[in-house]
Amino acid sequence: MTFPPEQSVTPPAPYTEHRGGVVADVPAPRPAVETETAFSGAVWDVTRESFRMTPGAPELLVRELIRHPGAVAVVALDGEDRVRLIRQYRHPVGEELWEIPAGLLDVPGESLVDAARRELAEETDLLAERWEVLSDFYTTPGSSSEGIRVFLARGLSEVPAAERHERTGEEAGMPQAWVPLDEAVQAVLAGRLRNPSLVVGLLALTAYRTQPDTALRPADAPWHGRSAAT
Repeated sequence: MTFPPEQSVTPPAPYTEHRGGVVADVPAPRPAVETETAFSGAVWDVTRESFRMTPGAPELLVRELIRHPGAVAVVALDGEDRVRLIRQYRHPVGEELWEIPAGLLDVPGESLVDAARRELAEETDLLAERWEVLSDFYTTPGSSSEGIRVFLARGLSEVPAAERHERTGEEAGMPQAWVPLDEAVQAVLAGRLRNPSLVVGLLALTAYRTQPDTALRPADAPWHGRSAAT
């Protein structure tokens, strides 16, 4: 497929040493000149795109990337400073990984925090009264558009037995555990826990606790210009 004439793109600024102030990622998309679907899958597609780094550049760069709907993850912290972990089989790496509750943004119109509430209830039978944003991150920005928002959930209670989600497939029979936060962080630093959402979420929470003057973002905070609703 060929796109309309290219829009203008501001060339990236030359490198300058950072000497303080606000550090932030910079939205600077390069419009695609051509795009095609290299692979169409059940959950995500692989797209092949051609683009120029600067307007009028003679060279077309070609990249293949995974088009991903995005996801949410939840650090559920109880009153005893423990986090709820689940152990799930991940076929690409051939391991059962300890993870925090997480899931795809695959319900049209569902807000990010509502998706997080749904995943927490479905995977751990837990509800939470207080929700805040811990971190936003891209899993593999060199090859995938997947972005994950990690929430901190507190004020936990159990979903009534009659209202609990029936887990199937990979989620059926998943082991679960309450793990002291400090113990889980030590396991991350020792390399025993490797799931990216868990690593980002636990280290972000630990860092937050060392920043008494820093407030977490509200649960409905926008993410890099993206609406809090999917």
